[in-house]
Amino acid sequence: MSVHRDRTGFLFLNIGHFYDHLFMLLFPTAVLAMAADPVFGGSYADVLSLSVFGFVAFGAASIPAGWLGDRWSKTGMMSVFFLGIGMASILTGFARSPLELAAGLTLIGLFAAIYHPVGIAMVAADAEKLGKALGINGVWGNLGVAAAGITAGALADQWGWRAVFILPGLVAIATGIAYMVFARRQAAKGVAKKPARAHIALTASQMKLLFGVVIVATLCGGIIFHATTVGLPKLIAERTAGFAGTTTQIGALVTAIYVIAACAQIVVGHLIDRYPLKLIYVGVIVLQVPLFVIAATAEGVPMVAAAIGMMLLVFGAIPINDAIVARYGAAEWRSRMYAAKYVLSLGVSAAAVPMIAGLHQGGGGFATLMLVLAVLAAIITLAAALMPTGASEKKMPAPAAAE
Repeated sequence: MSVHRDRTGFLFLNIGHFYDHLFMLLFPTAVLAMAADPVFGGSYADVLSLSVFGFVAFGAASIPAGWLGDRWSKTGMMSVFFLGIGMASILTGFARSPLELAAGLTLIGLFAAIYHPVGIAMVAADAEKLGKALGINGVWGNLGVAAAGITAGALADQWGWRAVFILPGLVAIATGIAYMVFARRQAAKGVAKKPARAHIALTASQMKLLFGVVIVATLCGGIIFHATTVGLPKLIAERTAGFAGTTTQIGALVTAIYVIAACAQIVVGHLIDRYPLKLIYVGVIVLQVPLFVIAATAEGVPMVAAAIGMMLLVFGAIPINDAIVARYGAAEWRSRMYAAKYVLSLGVSAAAVPMIAGLHQGGGGFATLMLVLAVLAAIITLAAALMPTGASEKKMPAPAAAE
């Protein structure tokens, strides 16, 4: 049995996940090179803060994006995603003031918000093996996170920070045109849909408990994910100065960490198809706590090792969260359920940017940040331990094709 019924469509969805995280994380590395530009010259905290509204838009726009995906067209929304994020990135590259830069980053966040409620729902809807499909798709997203550092660092060193946004933007637009051609050909073929993937029924009290667990895990997990992915370039720059001095070297090291860590989603996806979600969830989250504590003070090679372990577990939790919605959510509501989950996660993640900036500028630095993340991971562990599992978690019927 293949992982996904529509291999070409699955490839486009995976590329979309790659772009989604790539474009959202180009700025945290590019900002290291912006201090040399007199227009944006300032402290790391001041310039990084310009991205706050982009992360707010990344979360807040998920709800209308999910609604449009359910009520209008998922393939139409994916076309808007590819073209919109490309154009927004190009506009950001031409920014001439802090206000224009903030506006461009906000537009990137607005279009990036489309992917998770729409793209993940399409992956889950047409998956033959849910865990593997979500795991593979998650790896592509993590590779986007990984590629952001080296892409931004190399482009900034070679052609300046504006190339960091303009060149990837052109590639995204080209991909969007290719996707539109593919979608029209699929529509012309009249590809038949399969019955919708059934969901595991829960009692009213179990559903309330699950809802509470998801809210707690989403809020805390959103801060953890964005605090680590946004802050890692600067953390590596400070803790590995002995062997990573240039923006390109820092970006390459961050990329290597993310590429290694991305493999966790394949392993976790494999486990999701074979074992109860609750067991996997608790096991992955509880191990985050000691690694965040170690990362609070580690330097040099130990810091790199701690960062790899830390990101392995942070990335590994992602397909578990998506599988919860896919297994327990009714098909006709899944885009909106993903949207609600991501608006919570990405909305609260906007707090990660001022938190990083505030702690860094206030003297607490990354040591305090890592300890805060350890506490949040402990809270998620307690919540995951309370998660209900329903009557069974047997293999689901064949899913429906996405629009």
